[in-house]
Amino acid sequence: MLNDPRSHGLWEKTAPAPPQTVALRGNATADVVVIGGGYTGLSAALHLAEKGAKVILLEAHEIGFGGAGRNVGLINGGMWTMPSEIPGVLGPVYGERLLDLLGNAPLAVRALVEKHAIPCEIEKQGTLHCAVGDKGLEEITERCRQWAARGADVRILSAAETATRTGTDVYAGALLDMRAGTLQPLAYARGLAQSAIAAGAAIHTRSPATSTERTGSRWLVNTAGGSVSADWIVVASEFYSTGPFEAVRNEQVLLPYFNFATVPLSEEQLKTILPERQGCWDTKEILSSFRMDHAGRLVFGSVGALRNSGLPVHRAWAKRALVQIFPQLKGTEFETEWYGRIGMTDDALPRFHKFDDNVVGFSGYNGRGIAPGTVFGKTVASHILGELPEADLPLPVSDVREVPLRTLKGAYYEAGAQIAHFAGARF
Repeated sequence: MLNDPRSHGLWEKTAPAPPQTVALRGNATADVVVIGGGYTGLSAALHLAEKGAKVILLEAHEIGFGGAGRNVGLINGGMWTMPSEIPGVLGPVYGERLLDLLGNAPLAVRALVEKHAIPCEIEKQGTLHCAVGDKGLEEITERCRQWAARGADVRILSAAETATRTGTDVYAGALLDMRAGTLQPLAYARGLAQSAIAAGAAIHTRSPATSTERTGSRWLVNTAGGSVSADWIVVASEFYSTGPFEAVRNEQVLLPYFNFATVPLSEEQLKTILPERQGCWDTKEILSSFRMDHAGRLVFGSVGALRNSGLPVHRAWAKRALVQIFPQLKGTEFETEWYGRIGMTDDALPRFHKFDDNVVGFSGYNGRGIAPGTVFGKTVASHILGELPEADLPLPVSDVREVPLRTLKGAYYEAGAQIAHFAGARF
């Protein structure tokens, strides 16, 4: 994408073609203008259009250009924060609403994929949160206890069961979450876009919003090639926000994350490595993740940026770590490599912002974009349509606050991951 093979890697190589779109030219009118062509914006556009609203979506680059087209593809429930901690941060009312919404969010993704027949390689066999050592096992056991108390379909696997499911004996156990799964993330974004267009939404790519202004009772969103007049603005550009909503970007610290994809594995290798196709990640502070695509490529990732000195360091580490975890993959080559950035809020929880009258948006997904983005898009659509009052939203209105020293913190994460991966052994 944008002639950069390390922006979307395997996902751009294997995703169905995007729907045909053009840049905005001239002046247009709509009920709602959505800024951002990721999961939140596309879900909002789709759900609004299905209810008869006239929607125009503006995307600065291409559909799925940001985190929606670069992530690992894990459809997870909840957030990184332990379930019991969320009501303590948000209060009991909003905390319980958010837990209910996000706990069931992977199932909402499945339903949407099935309803619109989106070809995105969806797998429904769950995910495995793999424990590294006794400390990791304690963490996932407590996480499992808390989710199980809320009725979630989760359980702890022994070390032996984990080895059978993953194809490696390096883990002390794993949390199996049957709500969750994997998909091809860019294919999912493009499928949402195709469905939104079929429902009547208009999508304009290469059309960044440059400014907004109030014109009577309506909003005018300007781009380099035209403008959209609308009653509502949905801000769904997340940490790729620029121009009038750059403040959304500035309230998040950017954590780089890379992925390498192997060549398709042999039939013998596929019999032992992730034979049920669960998506996995571990409990290390500088975590790793791995999952399989439909063609049998193992996608292996961790924290870090594939640029400058980070490229050779992380590439060499990935080759070493892959064989440490899966000795049977010795000599296996990587086919593609890419990286992006995860926007992290200071409390690891998402935000709902009301920027002005009829200007709203959810953001701050902290590496959990697929399921939360999908359901938050539907939520904001319901709010605009008058079906869900502000008082009943799953998050309170919060001010946009810039994170102190955010650039320095982001540089620290990038450098720290590079140092850790240069240092050597994974386990």
